[in-house]
Amino acid sequence: MAGFWIAMAGAAVAALFGGIGSSIGVGLPGRAAAGVLSEDPNKFGKLFLLVALPGTQGFYGFIAALFIIIKLGLLGTPNFDITVWQGVQFLVASIPVGFGGLVSGIHQGKVCAAGVDMTAKKPEASMKAVIYAAMVETYAILGLLTTIFLILKLG
Repeated sequence: MAGFWIAMAGAAVAALFGGIGSSIGVGLPGRAAAGVLSEDPNKFGKLFLLVALPGTQGFYGFIAALFIIIKLGLLGTPNFDITVWQGVQFLVASIPVGFGGLVSGIHQGKVCAAGVDMTAKKPEASMKAVIYAAMVETYAILGLLTTIFLILKLG
């Protein structure tokens, strides 16, 4: 039974840290965008993607947690016969998406906040800011894929 709860802690790590990274990441450009929109509400469409983009890390963490939950049978008949070692493997498998989401979400938020500032001055350049933010996103995606591959190999 202890192994089961350690594996559940892995699901929590994935969702929690990805969510924290996204919360902070969305907050940074969100504050900057609110200031810009107070001056020019017509820029909402150009700023929306920059504000929303750092929110993906939370989704990645949720997806990884869902994979663990499915592997543990929690959507049907739970498998409480997980050894401690297997539980640790699930916990370790959640680290790439959890911590990758935490760090990349925060840094993507910083890039997006700078993009909001750029868009305030040069609205036609907003997609350049999105491209820079997408470069940071790459590492969150790699963390998710690593976690999924590890989980799929676990019993």
